[in-house]
Amino acid sequence: METAPSLQVPRISPAAQEKLAAIVGVGNISAARSQDRICDIQPLLVVSPATEQEVAAVLRCANEAGLAVIPRGGGSKMNWGKAPAHADFILSLARMNRVLDYAWADLTVTVQAGCTVAALRDLLAGVGQRLALDALWPERATIGGILSTNDSGALRLRFGALRDLIIGVTLALPDGTLARSGGRVVKNVAGYDLPKLATGAFGTLGVITQATFRLHPMSPRALTLSFSAATLDELQQKISAIQDSSLAHAALQVRVAGSETPKADLLFEATDEGLSAQRVHAEKLIGALQESSSEVWNARQALWDGVEECSAILKVGVLPTDVTKTLATIRAVSASEGAQVRAVFQATGIGWIRIDSHNQAIAANIANLRSEIESRGGSLFVAHRPMQAPTIDAWGSMGDALSVMRALKRQLDPQNTLNPGRYVGGI
Repeated sequence: METAPSLQVPRISPAAQEKLAAIVGVGNISAARSQDRICDIQPLLVVSPATEQEVAAVLRCANEAGLAVIPRGGGSKMNWGKAPAHADFILSLARMNRVLDYAWADLTVTVQAGCTVAALRDLLAGVGQRLALDALWPERATIGGILSTNDSGALRLRFGALRDLIIGVTLALPDGTLARSGGRVVKNVAGYDLPKLATGAFGTLGVITQATFRLHPMSPRALTLSFSAATLDELQQKISAIQDSSLAHAALQVRVAGSETPKADLLFEATDEGLSAQRVHAEKLIGALQESSSEVWNARQALWDGVEECSAILKVGVLPTDVTKTLATIRAVSASEGAQVRAVFQATGIGWIRIDSHNQAIAANIANLRSEIESRGGSLFVAHRPMQAPTIDAWGSMGDALSVMRALKRQLDPQNTLNPGRYVGGI
């Protein structure tokens, strides 16, 4: 019988190490390396199960031993959120990367959490279908990861958020329970909508092992049209005219770089005749439009290119009517501290902002921006902290919702096994 390797991990007992190795196999447990750090916290082991039953057994073992588990997919967003209070081992879903059931005639697919977005995209494209989202870093990002971080994109305007696309999920809970919603039910957690509960929870309530999505046909053709405006107020007027019209656009985004003229992009998907008709309608509404490359839809991801220690990357959520007000505030920050600011906002009110500044006031400016946005019912999440603000809160205030979220955490993870301290309010 194989035994667990001697990894010299003092906080994880030899008995616990042997039990983990017995569950996943000796070759699938290893000492964590420096590149496995999460927000400068060094985990001790990486454990890689191959089935959801193994995931459940690993969690049960960790729960009983009082160990902290950090779930990981492709690792593209591991530094988002707060630093974990402690991290004993990473639970890697990399081996769980298969498509389990593809009912193409019903436009549904069930896929393991470790499958990358790109791998699923390529499979679906072979039969003219797609999961209608545009996640960051699709070659690395996994299904479990995008669900846990609630990462969709500009297509959300037409096809809805991840919570609208997911129709079933399986969660491995810290006590070893496999809870399913949608499809064949093994055990339901009474009173909870598991897909919506797991989406955006940062892996603090359970580990997503598989998910079922509704799919959409691929469009025959796509057309990107761009336009500009002399002022942010004029841009808001044009955006409002588009949103209030009968145009069938799939996406609409605004791009701003410093004091440059703001630009906006429209995406249409249809037949050649349909695209021509949409263009004519749009030009009647807002004036001349310029055809652009589909590369403009990578603007959100481009904000992360060459990110530096002095960079802050923020995700904000505001009312669609507050987009240009928020952009004006961001420009004011840039002017006051000599920072370089770029932003990409979707018409849904979700925006990404990059601020590059060596000014020590950047932390105060982010705090002031958060206060203003929250006062209007919005939110600000710090996805990348600048070196001048290492302790700034990633999440901000959740108001009355925090007590409910803490109650859910106590119900599903009373031992604080999963991602301790990483979520809102230190959950």
